[in-house]
Amino acid sequence: MQQLPVLYQILIWGVPVLFAITLHEVGHGWAAKMLGDPTAKEMGRLSLNPIKHIDPVGTVLVPLTIYFTSGFIFGWAKPVPVNWYRLNNKKRDMALVALAGPGANLLMIIFWAMVGRFSLGLGTGSTIAGMLEWMSIIGIIINGLLMLLNLFPLPPLDGSRVMYSLLPDKLAHQYSRLEPFGIIILFVLLSLFIYFGLNERLFDVLPYVLNIII
Repeated sequence: MQQLPVLYQILIWGVPVLFAITLHEVGHGWAAKMLGDPTAKEMGRLSLNPIKHIDPVGTVLVPLTIYFTSGFIFGWAKPVPVNWYRLNNKKRDMALVALAGPGANLLMIIFWAMVGRFSLGLGTGSTIAGMLEWMSIIGIIINGLLMLLNLFPLPPLDGSRVMYSLLPDKLAHQYSRLEPFGIIILFVLLSLFIYFGLNERLFDVLPYVLNIII
């Protein structure tokens, strides 16, 4: 992909990333609404319009910086507001709302696998086919990473909400106090991921994985 113009590379990365983080957040908001908390709907956040979910740092600055320094891309959207106290059953529904985000990413993996299959049907030598094939690979990578990363029980990731709902109240409260340090730990893990070149290794194996999926 490095031989493509920079604008094409940004497009190939940008479309899957924007929709991965947008649908992840919409998934949270939709699940919360189904379980009694319409806060996201009231604030206009149940929209597939990425502009409504853009975080200047997480959606623009961080992804561009990582891309131009490492060739990889990662980011996040503005979190969808959820009022846990409006849910029908706070502890149970907190876990369901948290799982809805990774669930949306799983659906996107299936979608991008279908796009990859479609791109193969366009034949080789087509610029559109090549771009769609790369988008499908990037889409599977990004959504897979977001899904797995968010299931990790590190506050404030989604997995920590599931863990919180499973713990007794006293332990859950103590566990939630880790949240201010979670972002720092996450950035350290992401830096190590890039430092050891694991992002490049993904591109070595993903074409084979894509062939299996589609």
